[in-house]
Amino acid sequence: MQKLTLSQSLHQKLSPQQIQFIKLLQVPTVELEGRVEEEMEINPALEEGKEDSNEVEEYEEREDSDDKTLENLEDYYQDDYAGYKMQGDKRSPDEEDRERPITVGNTLHESLMSQLGFLRLDEHQHQIGLQLVGSIESDGYIRRSLSAIVNDLAFSQNVETDEEELEEILFKIQDFDPAGIAARDLQECLQLQLDRKEGDEANLLARKIIEVSFEEFSKKHYDKIMKRIGVEDEELFKVAIQVITRLNPKPGGSSEEIVKNQYIIPDFFLKNNDGEFELTLNGRNAPELRVSQSYSDMFKAYDHSDKKDKKLKETVTFIKQKLDSAKWFIDAIKQRQNTLMRTMQTILDFQEAYFQEGDENKLKPMILKDIAERIDMDISTVSRVANSKSIQTDFGTFPLKYFFSEGIATDSGEDVSSREVKNKLKDAIEKEDKNKPLSDDKLEQILRGMGYNIARRTVAKYREQLNIPVARLRKQLS
Repeated sequence: MQKLTLSQSLHQKLSPQQIQFIKLLQVPTVELEGRVEEEMEINPALEEGKEDSNEVEEYEEREDSDDKTLENLEDYYQDDYAGYKMQGDKRSPDEEDRERPITVGNTLHESLMSQLGFLRLDEHQHQIGLQLVGSIESDGYIRRSLSAIVNDLAFSQNVETDEEELEEILFKIQDFDPAGIAARDLQECLQLQLDRKEGDEANLLARKIIEVSFEEFSKKHYDKIMKRIGVEDEELFKVAIQVITRLNPKPGGSSEEIVKNQYIIPDFFLKNNDGEFELTLNGRNAPELRVSQSYSDMFKAYDHSDKKDKKLKETVTFIKQKLDSAKWFIDAIKQRQNTLMRTMQTILDFQEAYFQEGDENKLKPMILKDIAERIDMDISTVSRVANSKSIQTDFGTFPLKYFFSEGIATDSGEDVSSREVKNKLKDAIEKEDKNKPLSDDKLEQILRGMGYNIARRTVAKYREQLNIPVARLRKQLS
């Protein structure tokens, strides 16, 4: 027997204005202008120009006194405001000099498609080639199995083939540039690159090492490799190992490498004028926007006319929606500017010792909660600012998240930044004997000897964050 029950629940729902502000807050400076342009395209009541305070006040008074036929606008504001882009207006000549554009070039996919066009393939083979190129990931590998790609072609493209034909075309694509592209694993990637090198003694030995002893090479068990393939000339072996280590394990490039090739447009500028800080927000964050006067005039005219007419009432509703949306957007931009400055100023105050000299060792432990409490905002708001913004200082440009780190206790009872500990860890590894690299246990003992109370698992975590491999993989030939 079914039972009917009645229950109450409380749900928090963000208003359209809050959603708009949150999405604008996480947009970096370089993308804001595109977001503004997009809003102006979809809302004719929003335009460029200095805002007239009298017009805003007059409109707000009308908004408060408007009748109930103009309510229930929430659905209209549920648009997904995605895809922000920007360059800036309101910039000083100084900022023009300090900023550099993001570099642009052909993508990996475009390059491969261009090379595919030079192969003499029939229509059937070309379809297979397209599927293979489309299966290449951003780092240059094909990790999807050939049997799965055969099925993809059959079900999605209605192209019948088999693994033998697929591999035949794959081998052609593996001849494309960059060398090593379309490999199915690291071993094949290195083999493809070595195959293009001249057949001198060191290169031939390098090919043999990868072909016969790849697993031992990946673990740096050099003695086992020399014994297995019968190498007696140690100098030749060292040269062959150097040949391999200079190959590119990610022929397609990685997202990190792409980011490094881009110039950063800072969101803040900080100058140290003889100990006095001057913090400014990039002028691109302050576009001059206003509510369209012509739309305001239209609203006044229609608002005083007979609203019993259905079409006229729809027109009034439409105009008010656009005016409301324009005002909300302008308010969200201003709120964004205010939140950015408050957050950055608080970070500056917290890390003042660091910003005076740029000495990384003077960074204090600081987490999102520390800043959120000081500006009386939610941690998620600070996170949105820290994760997508950067500041240009006298000693470099840094993402805001660079200044956040956890604390490590010392013997004296003080807390130091984890970044300081990471620097000490990195120094210890750089100075180690590469024939006998230091284990995580030994590194823990060294750091404890410096006064840092740190566990071995924390050493391992920091080492991984620094992209430093374990001891056996750091071993080098003398």
